[in-house]
Amino acid sequence: MGRFLVNRMVSMIITLLLVITITFLLMHAIPGGPFTREKALPVAVIKALEAKYKLDQPLWKQYVDYLGGIVRLDLGPSFQKVGVTVNDLIREGFPVSAKVGSFAVLMVVGLGIPMGMVSALKQNKWQDQVVRFIATLGITIPGFVMGTLIIYIFSAKLGWIPSFGLKTPKHYIGPVIALGGYSLSFVARLTRSSMLEVLQQDYIRTARAKGLSEFVVIAKHALRNALIPVVTYIGPLIATILTGGFVVERIFAIPGMGKHFVESVGNRDYTVLMGMTVFYALFLVIMVLIVDLLYGLIDPRIKVEE
Repeated sequence: MGRFLVNRMVSMIITLLLVITITFLLMHAIPGGPFTREKALPVAVIKALEAKYKLDQPLWKQYVDYLGGIVRLDLGPSFQKVGVTVNDLIREGFPVSAKVGSFAVLMVVGLGIPMGMVSALKQNKWQDQVVRFIATLGITIPGFVMGTLIIYIFSAKLGWIPSFGLKTPKHYIGPVIALGGYSLSFVARLTRSSMLEVLQQDYIRTARAKGLSEFVVIAKHALRNALIPVVTYIGPLIATILTGGFVVERIFAIPGMGKHFVESVGNRDYTVLMGMTVFYALFLVIMVLIVDLLYGLIDPRIKVEE
């Protein structure tokens, strides 16, 4: 286990270093700069701003300084919001995104897996047809379209739920459905296909031949093996949802990480854009590590060293 964790930590560091390097180079390769405006600023003002944020230094020096800041857990200042750092924006936005995302993850796991199981166990029956229809519909509608439809139908026309903010429990309904709708549909389809494949294995027929109850066969033998590909997908999914659905948060005016990310793109706020990307990458590699460790719990035959 120790050797496995050391190897994974080295792999995580290399991955993060590549993400940081590529993001840094791409930001500096984009035409224009963080102080580019429709109405051009005086050259003296631009030079003063570049000197203040050390953008007048050689590229390699800026890169080394940025790496040093990351080691110190300092993602730098925002170029567009005076007196605000990237760390401040993450501390402000991540709890909001994580709260909405947690409900979305619960919806995806709590509904997606049971729907896939029912669909597989009732193959070609009406239950299967209903689940497949819902899953297909959910996959074909992007989150931003789903969010727009929810606001138009259930907020503007019917007035059932609020269209923006997170003041009451009702405010979470729209963002959670829009954020987790696609993933729920995908998890349902993935669980169904994985369960159907497992149910055809020899050890399932052997378990039934031994006289084990159908509940034991499904819960103890079939489900655990069927969940392996589902867990593989859910791990990175959690990182994506908890760090915020960029467009969905923008649609519902949620002050999470997605809002700051979208604003940083439009404002050319490079430090915020890079900081959000690095934070997401770190969260993602941690979730992948957790998924690898969960494999051994789901299926004891899997060894983490392998």
